[in-house]
Amino acid sequence: MHAVGVTTRDWVVGKPLLPGGLFVKSDSGAWANPGHRHPYMMGLAWRPNEPGSVYLAAGNGVIRINPQGQWRILTSYDVTELRDISAGSDGSLLFGHTAGLRLSRDGGQSWVELSGGLHRKYMNAVRIDRTRPQRLLAGTEEGVFVSDNAGRDWKLAGAGGFQIMHIEQSPHDAGKWLAVTQLGGLFGSENGGLSFENVGNVGVQRNLYDISFDATKPGRVAICGWGPGVQISEDGGKTWTARNIGLPTADVWSVAFDPDHSGRLYAAVHEEALFVSDDAGKTWRKDGLEGSIVYRMFFVPQGGAK
Repeated sequence: MHAVGVTTRDWVVGKPLLPGGLFVKSDSGAWANPGHRHPYMMGLAWRPNEPGSVYLAAGNGVIRINPQGQWRILTSYDVTELRDISAGSDGSLLFGHTAGLRLSRDGGQSWVELSGGLHRKYMNAVRIDRTRPQRLLAGTEEGVFVSDNAGRDWKLAGAGGFQIMHIEQSPHDAGKWLAVTQLGGLFGSENGGLSFENVGNVGVQRNLYDISFDATKPGRVAICGWGPGVQISEDGGKTWTARNIGLPTADVWSVAFDPDHSGRLYAAVHEEALFVSDDAGKTWRKDGLEGSIVYRMFFVPQGGAK
């Protein structure tokens, strides 16, 4: 398991950085902060044709960490404050930052800017369709936009007027997508991301930050945010139940289901700790990373960076 975030509780300007950047959980359950301490990492991806390496969306660019643990920045000075990164089944990489999004077909050696057809270019969420690498989704300040030709043209798919915080594709049904927003609640697509519609009232007027599908059980999904905490659906998003009993607050940055253990769910509570549940959020226990903000969690396939 990999996580990106930063330890912020009790830190003040002028003090040395606390653990931050990339966190990795070993088979023994212990967490480590390998490599350099980094104050700003928001996303992680790995290319299926490059086992052993991970790519991180960081404040100073896309960072590649190879199997030997060596770090290398793959972007130039003109892109900063990266917000998200996604890898396609063809090995392509897509990242979004505060002023656009760029695509690479050669492992980050070169990048093409794709935001020319978009009015607002702040990209908090980007995804490459795992079954159609030419289909890209971009979460902007004005909704979810979709391109079917690798970013040459864009159209609004839904959630118009809302800041998109995260987008995720179901591991069970490639046609199903969910998007969480700032103040607008949850939006879903049943047609491969071509259009998104509002999904109930969960999280409306609050900030939702993350989505996780349970790979072991179709229909089970977790979302989280500030105020709603952890919300679980067992019917693909039709109905939602709060699962916050045992958490210190309902301010949650990220959630992640373990693909190897049915119902095992992690939740990152703001400046408290990472918590884990073995029953899809009905009960919780502390799992480490005290005092941290964990923005995203990822289960990297065997052979990924350690």
